[in-house]
This record gives sequence, C-alpha cells and structure tokens, in this order.
Amino acid sequence: MMPGSTLPSVRGRGAMVRIRKSVIGGRAWVLLWFAAAIGMVVLISAGRGRPAMAVPVAAVEAPRHLGVGSCAGSTCHGRQEATGTVVRQDELMRWQDPASSGGAHSRAWAVLGSPRGLSIAAKLSLGDPRAAADCLGCHADPAAARAPGVRLSDGVGCEACHGGASGWLDSHASTSASHRQNVARGMIALDDPRTRAGLCADCHFGSEARGQFVDHRIMAAGHPRLSFELDLFSTMQQHWNEDADYARRKQRPSATRTWAVGQAVALMRALGTYSSARGTAGAFPEFTFFDCQTCHRRISDAIDYRPSALANPGRPIPPGTPAFQDENMIMLSAAAQVVAPDLAGAFDRDSRAFHAALAIGRPQAVAAAGRLRGTADTLADAFARRPFSRAETLAIVGQVATGAAQRYTDYEGGVQAVMAIDTLLSALVRDGGVSPAAAAGIRGDIDRAYAAVRDANGFRPLEFRAAISRAGAAIRKLA
Repeated sequence: MMPGSTLPSVRGRGAMVRIRKSVIGGRAWVLLWFAAAIGMVVLISAGRGRPAMAVPVAAVEAPRHLGVGSCAGSTCHGRQEATGTVVRQDELMRWQDPASSGGAHSRAWAVLGSPRGLSIAAKLSLGDPRAAADCLGCHADPAAARAPGVRLSDGVGCEACHGGASGWLDSHASTSASHRQNVARGMIALDDPRTRAGLCADCHFGSEARGQFVDHRIMAAGHPRLSFELDLFSTMQQHWNEDADYARRKQRPSATRTWAVGQAVALMRALGTYSSARGTAGAFPEFTFFDCQTCHRRISDAIDYRPSALANPGRPIPPGTPAFQDENMIMLSAAAQVVAPDLAGAFDRDSRAFHAALAIGRPQAVAAAGRLRGTADTLADAFARRPFSRAETLAIVGQVATGAAQRYTDYEGGVQAVMAIDTLLSALVRDGGVSPAAAAGIRGDIDRAYAAVRDANGFRPLEFRAAISRAGAAIRKLA
C-alpha cells in the first residue's frame, strides 16, 4: 500500500466488525503502509513478561520454536470456519488471509521481494532483502535459522508473538491447563497490555537489536514511516473472541486501557532507544526520532516568506530546531489529565524539560529522557490497573479532540489523534456506552478526521484541528 491509498480498518470483535465499517466506511486514511503492506511485524521476545509460577525449574526448558505447522491441525487452529467451542479455531486461516490487514504478518517476508522492497535493499547495498539480517529482524522469525520447523517464508508466524511453543504446546492443547500455567511454561501473556505493547514495540518502534530499527538512512531509501497504535493495530490483527470465556481465562479486555498503556510504552521505547547508541548517526543525531516535517517543509529566503510551522506549546524549542516526535506524549498527557491528574503535571513538566534539553546537548537530553521515561513508566502501571469507565473514556475523547488542539502542529500528532478517536469510540460502543446505530450516525465526522491525515505533505494543522474537534464533539453528543 503506497501513500495516498486506503487502509482497511475493521474491528474483529463480533458485531464490532460491522460497527467499524459503518463508522468509518471500512477505511482509515492513515499512512500506515509499513503496517498493512510490509506487515505489522513483531520479533520474538521469548521469556518477556512471564510472571513467576509454581512450576519446577527443571520442567521448563528454554523455549524452542516449532513452526506454524505445529498449530495447523484441524483440532487446533487450522479449521476453515470458526466452529470451536473454546476458541475460534480458524486462527491460521485469518493469519494467512491474502487480502486483509489480518494477514499482514504472514506476508511480512514475501513483501521484501516486492519491487519496493528490492529497491530499498538495492539503495542500501543489502543484496537480497529476503536474506538480509537488517530486514529479517522484523520481517521473519529469526528462529528460522536454527529451528528446522520454522520457515522464513512464513513471515511473522504464531510463535513470533506467542513465544516458542516447545514448553507449552501440550498444556495449551489440554482443556485442563490454565492460561496462567501456559504462561509459566513460556507462552507470552499477550492479554497483559504492557507485555503486548513491549512485544509490538520491538518492530513498530524499534529496539537496539539488529534488524529492529528503521533509521533515517533506511527511510531515505524508501521505507515508509512507522506509525502505530496498539489497540487499533491489535484489532486489525484480531483472530480471537473477547467473550465471557476469554475474560474468565485471562482478564476482561479494555480497549481504552490497551490504548493508554500502549501510548506510555511507545514513548518509553522511543526515549530508551534514543538514549542508546541508536540515538546518534556519526556527527549527527539519528533523525528518525524527529518529526519529518520539521525539515521536510518548503523553504525560501524571500523577504515576504511566511514559514508554515506553528508554535507548539508543549515543545519549548528554539525556531529551526528539529522537533522530537511527540505524538505519544500528547496522547499520554490527555489520558493522564483525566485519570491521573496527580501525575499529569509532573509528566507535562518532564516532557517540556526533555524538549528543552535537546537544544542544550546530548548528555542533558539523555538525562531528561530518563526522567520522562520514568514518569511514563509510572503512568503505564497506573493505566494497566485501571478499568476505565465510560465517563473517563468520554473525557479522554474531549482532551484528545479539543484539550490538546494547540499541540497538533505536525502530521504525526494528527495521526495519533485520529487513531485515538477511532479506538475510543469503538471502546464506548463495545462497552455499551454508545449504541451501534448512534455510532454509525457520525460516520461523516470520523471520515473527515481521517481524510485530514490522508497525506503527510498536505497536512494543514488548522484544518485538522477543526476536523478532529468536530469528530470529538459528535462522539460526546452521543452520550
């Protein structure tokens, strides 16, 4: 999917599929080509997020990947229809759907051989991208190099997200084993929003590992920008039913909680990676951390030229200074002001201090990043424990749509705001706070908000603020 094309955005939560299509016409006008065409990819993080369990150490082997085939039986996840009594059991078919966004993970390796993938590799002198370590970290399961049952051509397979299955496959197939026991044996607890966010962040925000970081050099070669929101992307990949059985075995899902925790973890990952060796590129800072439109604007030395940049009250930086991408800071601040006002002030102060430190020097910026990361971590913990009421979700909609309006000066902030409005409306519908018919009735307002971020080069902050404000007002009127 190239910039300017449409991205399907369908919630896979039973009736939510129809609601999503009704609300936004089945289209989210966001430049997420990386997510939809290259693949919404994640890398194995075996062993992360596993709580201590009463399981003998000797009984838990180091997780080994067995390959997609180990999940493909008709009595497991390989059915053609969702006829399972506990889980759907058609999960494999949904994972490999050749047309929808739900099949993006299975296409992650194959897309490296597309004309665009080959062109990027040629510019970077990588050779065949389908065998290049700089690509395979996120476009395939690295276990393919050491596990005979895993194939590169499977792309991002089941175990890339769920963890190597050697320790938990048998218990997972047993009706007598609990989810908690499976996690103790090596399954990754994706029902926990912090665990899921950390896993997805490996590729959707990057890490220090090889093949897990899209730097400015790779973007200059043609790789699309990374744009990600945990709940929206999770539902585009959803192959599970969040029913009463799911809540009994795991925990009651909350889209608002997943969104809020995802924003906190995304910021933590960005700040942590920036503070690492990835934060510099020779004599320059690594520009992938900074907002593209800071530099990629029309310039002129004419005496009557009026710069297109707008002042951002959340970023106290001198004119002409590259702006650190702050979209997650804006969203996190909006959520904190509603449900954690005692932390919101500290978070906003730390955010401003970090931006200011960027204009002083790298040591000062790294120190400020550490303080801001700590505050975001505290917020992530607070959000992870919170059920989020209907009133709180509506209040966050108001903060995102209008409270933060003056901070929408750049394209990436606009993208996050639109995805937030979409996610929060869907959360209200699913939890019974807004009727499906009422949500469908504001389709035009949501469509206009998405249209405002269709093209990064055509982003107009003042017009966007008006569009997102109208969408937010329409949602609040439904209550």
